[in-house]
Amino acid sequence: MPQIAFHCDDVSFQWGDKKVVRAWLLTLAKEERRTIHSLSIVYCSDERLLEMNRAHLSHDYYTDIITFDLSDTSAIEGEIYISLDRVRENASTFEDSFEKELCRVMAHGLLHLCGYDDHTEADKATMRSKETFYLSLLPEVPRGTFEM
Repeated sequence: MPQIAFHCDDVSFQWGDKKVVRAWLLTLAKEERRTIHSLSIVYCSDERLLEMNRAHLSHDYYTDIITFDLSDTSAIEGEIYISLDRVRENASTFEDSFEKELCRVMAHGLLHLCGYDDHTEADKATMRSKETFYLSLLPEVPRGTFEM
């Protein structure tokens, strides 16, 4: 049975209906011919993700997501850390809802765990196209509540 867990580090966020989000993530993995064994999605602040970016990747800049692939088999095992500050700012920049942008970022992280990279412009275009496709599979964008 796949395990998908949602956690908060130094922020407060709650999905209205986690079942919809879990089912959607499982659909994404299935479409990519992968299975999820264990996936943790951790919501945090810009500052927390910046600390992680410095410590684990030697990058000194804000990012919206960091993904850790913990798999030692073909089944997905991983952790996705997401800055809700970045998601909120990106949603505003792209004139989209916070929840839809958050789903896009979760799809992005899961695509990384499925083996996709975004190092080149072609890679970025492929991932963006897949993110858009998988967002279209959401029956509706679930609502959430976010507090700092």
